Amino acid sequence: MENAYVLQLSDQKFQDLYLCFCGYAKCEPLHSFGPAVRPNYILHYILEGKGRYYVEDTQHELQAGQGFLIEPEVQTFYQADQEEPWTYLWVGFGGSHAKEYLKDIGVNSRQLIFRCGHAEELKQIVITMLKNNTSSTKNQFLLEGLLYSFFSILAQDIDVIPPTSANEENTYIHKAIEYIHNNYSNNIKVADIADYVCIDRSYLYRLFRQNMDQSPQDYLTNYRITRAAELLSLTDLPVGGVALSCGYRDPLVFGKAFKQKCGLTPSKYRKKNRRDANEHLQTNQDILEKL
Repeated sequence: MENAYVLQLSDQKFQDLYLCFCGYAKCEPLHSFGPAVRPNYILHYILEGKGRYYVEDTQHELQAGQGFLIEPEVQTFYQADQEEPWTYLWVGFGGSHAKEYLKDIGVNSRQLIFRCGHAEELKQIVITMLKNNTSSTKNQFLLEGLLYSFFSILAQDIDVIPPTSANEENTYIHKAIEYIHNNYSNNIKVADIADYVCIDRSYLYRLFRQNMDQSPQDYLTNYRITRAAELLSLTDLPVGGVALSCGYRDPLVFGKAFKQKCGLTPSKYRKKNRRDANEHLQTNQDILEKL
């Protein structure tokens, strides 16, 4: 889950470069997005914490002050760190000159990762975008100008981080994670993951410990519980149905695993999350004013 503020736009007045959406989020440990393919360009910038970004067969370890580009029609996955989950902002955009403008600031398909020291300025631009969330003519021009300002700040102080070639270990980890994300709802075990990647279980364990700071079993369990928490928060699916959807055939085993990670039973977590969400909606504007 993430504590997020999002602006989504549908009416595009401009052609060269235009804002599609933007947002600001403080993520929970191991909160993730994907694997997914997006129709627009998206620039993420990390304000606090750490996380991982996976694109193709490459894993990028990222931290505050860095950002990453998501390109259209490219499958990506990104996840907050377990110990220091990131807070980030993002802008999604398109336009006939979008690719050219990205190239002008040094970001492209071969150089997806960058560093910028103007965190506060970028943050204030996105917060201003979020506050001007009506589709009036005035706001359309304002949002267009803010998007160009976002690019201007990057252009004056961007340090593109050279890509690192994907090594064999990263490829194994990427394939293992992809398998987990696509099959966590089934009754898979670590042996199944190792078989899919075509390596020994003990080697898979060492790779995860060295690169992910957790075992494959821990990663699988954490991912299942994270997805379960989202289902409990966003749907009315019965707890037993949530358990099945996340790979648990026994609701009692699911309940025990969920409470161990989240500190509450699934039912109590759902009630608390709904209550907190209502309170969050009521104070949304006040929080935005303080950001």
